[in-house]
Amino acid sequence: MVYKCAFRMPVILAACATLASAWQPPPSSARNALTNKYCLACHNDKSKTAGVSLQGLDAANVGDNAAVWEKVLRKISAKQMPPAGLPHPDDATAKAFTASLETELDHFAALHPNPGRPTIHRLNRAEYSNAIRDLLALDINPGASLPADDSGYGFDNIGDVLSLSPILIERYMSAARMVSRLAVGDPDVKPQVDQFSPEKDFPPSDKAGPRVPRNERISDDLPFDSAGGLAIQYSFPVDAEYVFKIQLPVDVAFGDVAPPPEVLEFRAPVKAGIRGVGLTFIRSGAVPESFPGSHETHGAAAPPRAIGHLDLRLDGVRLKLYEVPAGPRGAAFKNLSIGGPYNIAGTGDSASRQKIFVCKPVTLKDEEPCARKILSSIGRRAFRRPFTETDLKPLLAVYRIGRHEPQVGNFDRGVEMALRAILVSPEFLFRMESDPAGDAPGSVHRVSDFELASRLSFFLWSSIPDDTLLKLAETGKLKDPAVLAQQVTRMLDDPKSKAFVKNFSGQYLFVRNLASQRPDPDQFPAYDNNLRHSFEQESTLFFNAILRENRPVTELIDAKFSFVNERLAEFYGIPGVHGPQFRRVAITDPNRGGILGQGSLLTVTSYPNRTSVVQRGKWVLENLLGTPPPPPPPNIPSLDAHGKDGKLTMRQALEMHRANPVCASCHSRMDPIGFSLENYDGVGAWREKDNGAPIDASGKLPDGTVFTGPAGLKHLLLTQHHDEFVSTFTEKLLTYALGRGVESYDRPAMRAIVRDAAKHNETIPALIESIVKSPQFQMRRTPENDTHKESS
Repeated sequence: MVYKCAFRMPVILAACATLASAWQPPPSSARNALTNKYCLACHNDKSKTAGVSLQGLDAANVGDNAAVWEKVLRKISAKQMPPAGLPHPDDATAKAFTASLETELDHFAALHPNPGRPTIHRLNRAEYSNAIRDLLALDINPGASLPADDSGYGFDNIGDVLSLSPILIERYMSAARMVSRLAVGDPDVKPQVDQFSPEKDFPPSDKAGPRVPRNERISDDLPFDSAGGLAIQYSFPVDAEYVFKIQLPVDVAFGDVAPPPEVLEFRAPVKAGIRGVGLTFIRSGAVPESFPGSHETHGAAAPPRAIGHLDLRLDGVRLKLYEVPAGPRGAAFKNLSIGGPYNIAGTGDSASRQKIFVCKPVTLKDEEPCARKILSSIGRRAFRRPFTETDLKPLLAVYRIGRHEPQVGNFDRGVEMALRAILVSPEFLFRMESDPAGDAPGSVHRVSDFELASRLSFFLWSSIPDDTLLKLAETGKLKDPAVLAQQVTRMLDDPKSKAFVKNFSGQYLFVRNLASQRPDPDQFPAYDNNLRHSFEQESTLFFNAILRENRPVTELIDAKFSFVNERLAEFYGIPGVHGPQFRRVAITDPNRGGILGQGSLLTVTSYPNRTSVVQRGKWVLENLLGTPPPPPPPNIPSLDAHGKDGKLTMRQALEMHRANPVCASCHSRMDPIGFSLENYDGVGAWREKDNGAPIDASGKLPDGTVFTGPAGLKHLLLTQHHDEFVSTFTEKLLTYALGRGVESYDRPAMRAIVRDAAKHNETIPALIESIVKSPQFQMRRTPENDTHKESS
């Protein structure tokens, strides 16, 4: 296959011309000599170690086997080849080899560009929920009702693994029905009861005794002085009355005083729309002397025991404050239920209705023209492209069915039915791109401005393009480099970019995995849900600060600050922090700064009852250095963590494990890194001993490099492996941006992205902008089979 440099992208075309005129072929004889001397003994046609043979390959023509030479470049650059114990070229020779090989591979890629071809991309659960929110002003997380998404290359937005099953189709139809009814408002909706329970904590440890209640807010939407409870976003479908019921525990003794009723009930009128509902505990000292209902639930004097208060709020405004006896963990409740609607007053004027009904018919003859306007407006935003008469025709047919449906048919019903059809349309549920008519098979072309708008919005917002992006696409201005750069800045400043922080960092840093971790309460009695939430919040706020403050991406490893509340500060041993709110603090302990010292990562790379040297070492190799170890071979015996007599340290147990030669090759790379983090226990608390013996946190890599502890590992990463870390982070970011794995033909573009971002202090925004203006992001390749034009 031959690609031509003269494709329709002036900036890259100019770069191609410059390279072609300035480039001089480097001497290939030295490269051939080096591979013959150091590589062919293992990588020949007979041995084909790791599935790679260099026999017969000419280093003068790397483009003929670019994928193989990219592997060679990565292995030698990372000093993984030749393996320890075999002859090595000196550092100067190895650097000259990799530099010349990289230059020639980049030159070949500039003359023969290949931006790849993404598959059809189904919206994942987060993208679906965000698209519904932005399309209909309905923030109800409907994606939670869909089956969990599969992941590939570390992320759940990879097109190849986002399959479509029969059960998923059924869920989409059910979600569309629910979403459309809530968005439009149904005055005939039947009452229902939804129940919510506070999050259950982990079982307490007998070793630690009873846990002491802490004043810990679970949401910023709750009062400052609250301590636990629950906070939810609830969709009230119509203007009506709703009943709030609080189920109290029944196993509390009240002495001679009559207990409060088992259920506290409150009925209130509520306007249609998304409302924040909170039920929280408040300390007695924080309650005013008189408040609504202070003794109305008792019918008697206060009981001779501690009193707590349950504060019921709607959109932050108090609906009711109940005084109840406090149990051993403070004022408690079993669940909160919301029932309704009752005594419906109308569909209301919710944000969703305002978004949908851009016109309102006055007479019967106004209805269909208004329906056309409404559906065209929604369809353009839902389909992320110009909305045609061909798109509109079937939707109008559905509208008419709903409009004239016996007994319940009306204008709103017709719009709701058509909206339901939009929400199950492949044009909404899938991101699809088309090749220009007549393009030669294997040729490269720029994506349309509308496709570029979608690529950009799903990258930075995990959602559909807004009106600004669509208007720029309509006028053909979005592809202008200056306009595109302005849009990247605007989008990162928009609150919707929180989705990028949550989805990218949550998967890259494994923060998402915390929810499924269950540390043994006997081994780690300090760990509970509040600490888990604090871990999550710290890592999210930390990554957000690196992004928003234009800090070098290397500060992910060695930043001198973090974000903690009182609970987390106490856990880390940071003095002077009080209260449940998070605040920025300086980190002076060299062992705590950066992600490697954060409880979130240290917990998810541990087992429930102990640390894991292997998992921690593997995470660093894969996510910071881009050199993941191969999967373990079959039938490898599991690690006996402390030996049969229970007296071994982790280091001693792993030394015995590595006695197996099959295990030694991989463990020689993972274990030294993992050992340097052994002072952190299974939930990230600092310790000095393991199984009663002092911890040896030193490590020695196969190339002889020696380091000790977290501080030594961070220094090693930022000095000897700085380039590998920045390159690996860029690869993760590019994978997330493209929704596909990075292939060998992407690596020259990735190196260009890194070089470009280096001019701007290697910040995350600089890397994002460089990715967005790259050919991999703005272009696509027509398939060899030109009979299949849609991405597939």
